[in-house]
Amino acid sequence: MILVLVILAGAIFMFVTEIVRIDVAAILIMVVVGVTGLVTAEDLFSGFASNAVISIIAVMILGAGLDRVGVMRRVAAFLLRVGGRTERRISALVAGAVGTISAFMQNIGAAALFMPVVERLSDRTELPVSRLMMPMGFAAILGGTITLVASGPLILLNDLLASTADNLDIEIEPYGLFDPTPIGLLLLFSGIAMFAFFGRYLLPSMAEKRDPHAALPGVAAIYGLDKKICPFHVPEDSPLVGRRVADIEAEYRGVLVVAVHDGEGLTIAPYRDYIIEVGAIVGLVCSSENVECFAELQNLEPADGDPFSILQDREHAGLAEVVVRPGGDAVGKTVRQVRLREVFGVSLLAIHRDGEVITGNLRQVEMRAGDVLVIFSPWERLEQLSTDPSFVILSDYPKEPPRTEKQWWALGGFALALGLVIFTDFQLSLSLMVGAVVVLLSKVLTADEAYRAVSWKTVFLLAALIPLGQAVEDTGTAAWIAEGVVGAAGDLPAWGMQLVIAILATIFTLTISNVGATVLLVPLAANVAIGVGADPAQFGLIVALAVSNAFLLPTHQVNALIMGPGGYQVKDFMKAGLAMTVLFLAVLIPAVNLFG
Repeated sequence: MILVLVILAGAIFMFVTEIVRIDVAAILIMVVVGVTGLVTAEDLFSGFASNAVISIIAVMILGAGLDRVGVMRRVAAFLLRVGGRTERRISALVAGAVGTISAFMQNIGAAALFMPVVERLSDRTELPVSRLMMPMGFAAILGGTITLVASGPLILLNDLLASTADNLDIEIEPYGLFDPTPIGLLLLFSGIAMFAFFGRYLLPSMAEKRDPHAALPGVAAIYGLDKKICPFHVPEDSPLVGRRVADIEAEYRGVLVVAVHDGEGLTIAPYRDYIIEVGAIVGLVCSSENVECFAELQNLEPADGDPFSILQDREHAGLAEVVVRPGGDAVGKTVRQVRLREVFGVSLLAIHRDGEVITGNLRQVEMRAGDVLVIFSPWERLEQLSTDPSFVILSDYPKEPPRTEKQWWALGGFALALGLVIFTDFQLSLSLMVGAVVVLLSKVLTADEAYRAVSWKTVFLLAALIPLGQAVEDTGTAAWIAEGVVGAAGDLPAWGMQLVIAILATIFTLTISNVGATVLLVPLAANVAIGVGADPAQFGLIVALAVSNAFLLPTHQVNALIMGPGGYQVKDFMKAGLAMTVLFLAVLIPAVNLFG
């Protein structure tokens, strides 16, 4: 037990100080546990085949499949339409949605599914992903307290209470599916409210090493360009009616008409002789000050809806750098002569030459070898441009459009997996992997895309920590700590003992699995309840709920999942997690006594 406590203290020290990367620290801990013989060689690497880890891999593949066919883009667009662009509303909507879903499936699955949604919302609203990812992850954990099938501890609760009743020769009424619902909803709503009102103080303002224009491969940040397309309706009295795109852009330098939506549909990168008609919706790209001034001068009205939203999606369009190849036909010609819009359907926003960025009167600029053209383009048009020997594409971009024709296969695979989870006795990992296989066989994702969709850092982090939790349990360290703490608090009233047990469960769930903590503490809590004349079922419910209070460290599966994409450090979890831990306990004890 002393050896286990030393390793445990070393693990916490490495997590808090981050003297090595957290996944490397987890692997080091696994090796130490194996070398010291605390866990047998057969069990040491069993975490890589555990139900939780395989489930995470399958859910990541399912989520990537839904994202690849455009489903997650639609979910993000809906949340954006309902929530606007304010951090508070968007964060609350996402947290509410993921919390509701995690009431009926494993919280790690719900969080993995919503990760691409959060990333898209961050790109579309330019809100730092670090301000959205943690509220989403914490809500997924809290949502696991809403029903009796939402998490492993609650699924086990009735069996553990029945076993305890037999051992103590007493009657304990089992809980129903929705008995924890009022408590779980209070916990979820309190968590959402905390981030809504205090998120600005608890969350980092920018995820580490994350480019706020990540959807544009850094191009916007380099050149100071705004990728946002502003849609405006052209009324009958607008001076733009009947004018050519070329004339408009020549007269108002810095204003670019990158798209037009009229009665015939969407025109991307309209050619220079395109005539603006009454009722059209023009998509303008320029600085926020210029676009407001231009709209006022031309009597333009803000458009209802956004017909250009598809162009805001990094899977469809974005900014790219294109180099003029030495010796190519474009050298020595003006931009107008090359006819980038007419031939390729792309919009030139700037030219980088000898350390200078040229944005004014671009049509008259004569191209030179080595010029870097900054263009806005749908990716399929960029693919056409790449075939021209005069140009070389520097930026990475998706070579294929979203596979929308495979949408029903992706949804079917997800629905099948969810149905197997809810309505069959199949293990969670097997149920989810069935859905992942459907995604692969239907070619929603290629095998290489599926491998890239998995966050292997998360997989190694979780799998490597499982042996430590097993060592804490197998050596009797957990039981020794639990009995000592409960014995020291023996003179407290019933609610005080409830709080002690909830705190104990919180501590244990940070170091061993939540299921392991539940198995260990439910019988102990029931015995304590009988000793103080309280309801053993209520004390057992407190344990099953309190093991979800795992916000302080990124050792919980969901926290480990969002740590990389959110750019978080351990100190970020400790800051927001401490507030959430205190709030969780403050809500849990009164709620259980009121509804439990």
